[in-house]
Amino acid sequence: MARVARKGADVVVTKSVGLEPRKGYPGPNITVSHSGLLNAVGLTNPGIDSFLDELRILKRHNIPFVISVFGRTEKEISQVARIAVEAEPSALELNLSCPHAEISQIAHSTKLTGDFVSAVKDTVSIPVFAKLTPNASDIVAVGLAAEEAGADAIVAINTVQGMKIDITQKAPVLANKVGGLSGPPIFPVAVRCIYDLYHAVSIPIIGVGGVSTWEDAVEMHLAGASAIQIGTATLRGLDVFADIQEGVEEYLVREGFSKTSEIVGLAGGN
Repeated sequence: MARVARKGADVVVTKSVGLEPRKGYPGPNITVSHSGLLNAVGLTNPGIDSFLDELRILKRHNIPFVISVFGRTEKEISQVARIAVEAEPSALELNLSCPHAEISQIAHSTKLTGDFVSAVKDTVSIPVFAKLTPNASDIVAVGLAAEEAGADAIVAINTVQGMKIDITQKAPVLANKVGGLSGPPIFPVAVRCIYDLYHAVSIPIIGVGGVSTWEDAVEMHLAGASAIQIGTATLRGLDVFADIQEGVEEYLVREGFSKTSEIVGLAGGN
């Protein structure tokens, strides 16, 4: 995480962490498909208590970070959130939608999404982001529920549920059979979700899903994203952060804008 920050990321978002240590699924749990990455890691994490030690290292280096947290119930995610704020993060991101874990259905429901967001907002006093899934039948309704419950921002989108089959073995490649697809194949899905959400909600949207070039970042801003997360593209190297920032800055100058906020939602919306 420190290397990512040194390479130009303005903020580092952690992998999702829960209340207890979690081994995750057996392998194979990651494969490639259609220029994307399909994973069913299973929310592997050391538990929030152990994770705090690593996060304190980031704090000592003055690196802004957001902690992604999850829980199976409102009580559990609130417990994780209560402990997580001890590391003094800039915000908490609620993973309400990992497509290959038992929490996958939370962000399919407006009621559950509102309940989970409310529970954490009642527990902590720092900004809370709700990460939504494109697998929901109505992501706009879920986004509005998150906003009504007090979310300070929406993160869109989580990975897209998918599967890959080995034609020689005639069986799914992943041990868990179903995984979450990330990377370039889901980029148009993310743009559509952000565009639709921008029409409906008043809180900021953080765009994520397949961004790998500065052109992708500009497109997401034009759809309505105030900030951009980059994940799978880091597999090509950590220079992606500086490359994208440089490209976006040159685009803004060339198009007559002085800052990124001036192009947020320009492709339509409110």
